[in-house]
Amino acid sequence: MNQRLIELLINSFWQILLPGLKITIPLTVLSFVLGLGLALFTAMVQVAEVRGIKQLARLYVWVIRGTPLLVQLYVIFYGLPGLGVTLNAFPSAVIVFAVNTGAYASETIRAAIESVPEGQMEAGYCVGMSYVQTMVRIILPQALRTAFPPLSNSLIGLVKDTSLAANITVMEMFMSAQRIAARTYEPFALYCEVGAVYLIFCTALTRVQRICEAKMKHE
Repeated sequence: MNQRLIELLINSFWQILLPGLKITIPLTVLSFVLGLGLALFTAMVQVAEVRGIKQLARLYVWVIRGTPLLVQLYVIFYGLPGLGVTLNAFPSAVIVFAVNTGAYASETIRAAIESVPEGQMEAGYCVGMSYVQTMVRIILPQALRTAFPPLSNSLIGLVKDTSLAANITVMEMFMSAQRIAARTYEPFALYCEVGAVYLIFCTALTRVQRICEAKMKHE
């Protein structure tokens, strides 16, 4: 490794990290929060056996889980303009990542809810709670303990998946590395560097996940 390459990596580190803090992290957080809301609704609809809507929820999960995330990005960003609907790159990415996260997370939440003994629901009814009150106060808190680890893994996976947003011109970390590599002709070093930045982000999230899991065990 020569002096030029070392200087390049030092200078490019901040050029990669800043888009990560300004674009990648907000994109991840927004998509995950919206995706969790969608997932919770989808899971509740399926557990509650709401006719008609349940079938639509299952169709949504089936389609999203059965198609590549990259294809979904292309359909929204490049396909919708053909139908007269044009969205900017960042909102398109948020929508796609949220919808994709919602489909996968809904199955996690549904399984977690169904893992709670049926007697818990009956106990809620016995003390005069409604269905919604029983779900919010009794079932969901217990289901959260089960769902937390896989949902945390989904969040970590989403951080890495945001690199696909570069394909629809979102100026996140990976696209920044691509542009620097195209200018400096050092793709190997720069792609390794951006991979290291993703690793730092994911390691930090893993640490937070373990701390939260430890606290939940002691509650």
